[in-house]
Amino acid sequence: MIVEEIMSAKLVTVDANDTVKQACDKYRDYKIGCLVVTENDQLAGILTERDIIERTICMDKDPKTTKIKEIMSSDIKTVNSYDRIEDAIDIMKKYKIKKLPVVNNDRLVGIITITDIAYTRPSIRKFLEIKKESVALNKYM
Repeated sequence: MIVEEIMSAKLVTVDANDTVKQACDKYRDYKIGCLVVTENDQLAGILTERDIIERTICMDKDPKTTKIKEIMSSDIKTVNSYDRIEDAIDIMKKYKIKKLPVVNNDRLVGIITITDIAYTRPSIRKFLEIKKESVALNKYM
């Protein structure tokens, strides 16, 4: 199976010069787990909720004036749409990431997440469910 078969082609992007507040509005409106950041129509980074929390809120920066390019993760790993899913998994494991932009001929075409992979790989889904249950149980102990 190749990446293109399970990736999400419906990307929600933000411009690197947008504000963190604008990004938060997109998170709210689209109910997504990350935003792909572009600059001059090129992949520039990824903005996760964790980036917003650690690099804006915890640093006492104003979300209305702080630019996304100031807080985004910019050392982005990608996978080709025609690569095998195993290749995406290897990249995610190696760099400890859960979301991976998908490119084809240097053009952004989608995103693949650990959740996408889990739904196509029952053994991974089972592992994630077990891990989720143990985290939930630990909360009450």
